[in-house]
Amino acid sequence: MTAEGRAGGARAGLVGPVLDASDLGGSVLEAILKLNPGAQVSDRGAYRRVLAEGSCVLTRLAVEEITGHSFALPGDLEQVMPAFQGFLTLGADRVEWRSERR
Repeated sequence: MTAEGRAGGARAGLVGPVLDASDLGGSVLEAILKLNPGAQVSDRGAYRRVLAEGSCVLTRLAVEEITGHSFALPGDLEQVMPAFQGFLTLGADRVEWRSERR
C-alpha cells in the first residue's frame, strides 16, 4: 500500500510520521530513533513530528523489543499516527516513509 501525506512547512526530501504523545506513540518514536539515528523530532506537546532525510523505517520487532508486547502493523501504528510526510509503504513487519515513489 502506498499513500502520500504532507507535513506543513517541512523541507522537500524530509519524511516521517506525526505521532501522538501517548505511551505507545513514545515507544514508536523510540523505535524510529533507534533505527534512524539521523532523524529529528519536533515536540509539539500533543504530538511529535519525526523527520528523516530521504527514508525513515520502522519495524514491528523494534517496537516489540521496547514495549515487551506485540505490535501489529499497520493497525497499531494507525492508532498513534494521525499524519505523515512522504510516500508510505506498509507491510506486516516493516513500514517505510520515502521521499520518492518506488
